Amino acid sequence: MRSLACGLGWAVAVLLAVPPTARAADHAYVGAKKCKMCHLKEYNSWAATKMAKALELLKPGAGAQAKKAAKLDPNKDYTTDATCLGCHTTGYGKRGGFVDAATTPDLAGVGCEMCHGPGGTYIQKEYMSLQNKEFKRAAVVAVGFVAPVTKDQCANCHNAKSPFFKEFNFEQRVKQGTHEKLPLKYPH
Repeated sequence: MRSLACGLGWAVAVLLAVPPTARAADHAYVGAKKCKMCHLKEYNSWAATKMAKALELLKPGAGAQAKKAAKLDPNKDYTTDATCLGCHTTGYGKRGGFVDAATTPDLAGVGCEMCHGPGGTYIQKEYMSLQNKEFKRAAVVAVGFVAPVTKDQCANCHNAKSPFFKEFNFEQRVKQGTHEKLPLKYPH
């Protein structure tokens, strides 16, 4: 019995020694609707962007002229094409990420978590939640929240591998914003 207790104590010590950010990479995706509960203005601003409707662009007939210019079949349904889904959905191929439009409709399109990291941990009540409205940004960053967004994150999709690639001016896009720079509802 003593060896079991020592073994459990050792396991707990190892888990506590691993920095939270090291474990953050395996968090589950929760979808933009979870963000909407506290960030309604940001959600509404984002919902009006192409990013929110990115999966729709893969449907037959959508963006036909752009697809033709990129030498793609405008009548083909690309909504199940794995080479497209990583950049047109949220968390495709990752734990809790987009599976398909029927199974995970809340992860269709490029949602909040594509830029800010999977929210499975940082939206828990002890971090960013209605139960903890005065959380500190450093605490949620330590458990996986990504802020600020970097050029490298954007370049995961905005790159020459995309058939629609155009030079991407990160600084200009940050100024325009995916969603407006809005005051936070609660101080962080």
